[in-house]
Amino acid sequence: MKRGTYVLIAAVAALGVAVVLLLARVRGYWGFPLDDAWIHQTYARNLVEYGQWAFVPGQPSAGSTAPLWTGLVALGYALGAPHREWTYALGTLCLAGTAWLASGLARRLFPQHRAVALLAGLACALEWHLVWAAASGMETLLFALLALAVWYRSVGEPGRRPLITGLLGGALILTRPEGALLVGLAALPPLLAEAKRGRWPRGLVQGATVVAGSLLLVTPYLLLNLRLSGTVWPNTFYAKQAEYAVYRLQPLVVRLWGQDSTPGVATAPLVGGQALLVPGLLWGLVHAARRFRTNLSGKEATWWLPLCWALAVVAVYAVRLPVTYQHGRYLIPIIPVVLVYGVGGTLDLARAGRGGTLTRAVTRSLLIATGLLFLAFWLLRGGPQYATDVAIIEEEMVATARWLNSHTEHDALIAAHDIGAIGYFTQRPLLDMAGLVSPEVIPFIRDEEALLEWLRDRDADYLVAFPSWYETITTSPQMEELFRTHAAVTVEQGGENMAIYAVHWERQR
Repeated sequence: MKRGTYVLIAAVAALGVAVVLLLARVRGYWGFPLDDAWIHQTYARNLVEYGQWAFVPGQPSAGSTAPLWTGLVALGYALGAPHREWTYALGTLCLAGTAWLASGLARRLFPQHRAVALLAGLACALEWHLVWAAASGMETLLFALLALAVWYRSVGEPGRRPLITGLLGGALILTRPEGALLVGLAALPPLLAEAKRGRWPRGLVQGATVVAGSLLLVTPYLLLNLRLSGTVWPNTFYAKQAEYAVYRLQPLVVRLWGQDSTPGVATAPLVGGQALLVPGLLWGLVHAARRFRTNLSGKEATWWLPLCWALAVVAVYAVRLPVTYQHGRYLIPIIPVVLVYGVGGTLDLARAGRGGTLTRAVTRSLLIATGLLFLAFWLLRGGPQYATDVAIIEEEMVATARWLNSHTEHDALIAAHDIGAIGYFTQRPLLDMAGLVSPEVIPFIRDEEALLEWLRDRDADYLVAFPSWYETITTSPQMEELFRTHAAVTVEQGGENMAIYAVHWERQR
């Protein structure tokens, strides 16, 4: 791909992020659309200022799911860079890198189409979920970038320097624990490639090297978690599954496809311009399946692996964590793979339809409509939604944290479910009702009576919560409401306002 193409893709990615940031700024907000982003900021700042892997200074904890991303954010603090702007820049670079690698992967998977690299790259640079994630302050786009880097090497050169592929896989796991699933699949391409040549032992060694390379990076982190919390994975890994266990009671079809206006884990990544790529995606898969049946080789099997990984991610989330809140952010990293196969398959469909005038008109109209839909979702859905999400976090979590910082004692023990902004702006002792830095709460995370008893045992001074999330606790006699945000934007979006309660344990029922 020519240098000018890379520059164009990067420029579009930067423009996409700049526009959504500008829309939020015009509304008067300059922050992040998720409270979890402030968790990364807090860990990063404490790492630089105190030299501790801790959310609360003096209390080391295994609450960061993405230590690699936290480390990159911490670099900004070490350099004295403005923390928001530094994080936005990191996200923009990750979006540009994701789009570049998507271009390269598309070229390797669909070499028959000259335009596939450019179109796949531009689709990633403008896809509204990806742009939103780039400006979110979260690790989502770093995970997507590293996943594509592993697949780019595995599809194009499966047996070349497997240790490097493994190290990339290790970095992927340090970005999110579910990267382990991709590393397992990435060990297959060198094995398949060497098996085709009748060299199984060599393939086994290369596949094992991929796994060993990832473990080389990940093992110290796993040991740190084991020392801090007694488990190898971060607390969030277990807390989220426990908190949303009730969703696993839904029928599998509901978890996959959703119900009413809420998408499921299989459909959430398709909300956007990529919905029009689905016919081409299916066409391309059928076409590839025909080739696969006639030529069972390592190369043909490798062609399917990135898509198999995307489907496996959907399956794992459908089984273990079937939630799509915050625009399906846990599924966002598979969107670039969907776009690569969708663009390539759509170009296959367009080529197959060259024979008739009507078919040519339909396929060309489909391509044009897809491009326009990408633009429409970026400008009309992604940008305004980002601005609204930032407004909610600023008006709810950040405003609450600032009130606590001004109106509570420095040693006050604060219990909260959303601890990100509170940890960053108050630096008070915390009880985390979501289990990130208080893992002892995970076994009874949705049992309000047990939570109330836990708060009593720990002698919490204040409680911060959305009242309906903890109706039993917030309506108990021990709670005295002191503050409520009254943020109009939250109510307009169908939510409720956050409240702060003083806790009086001497009160009797």
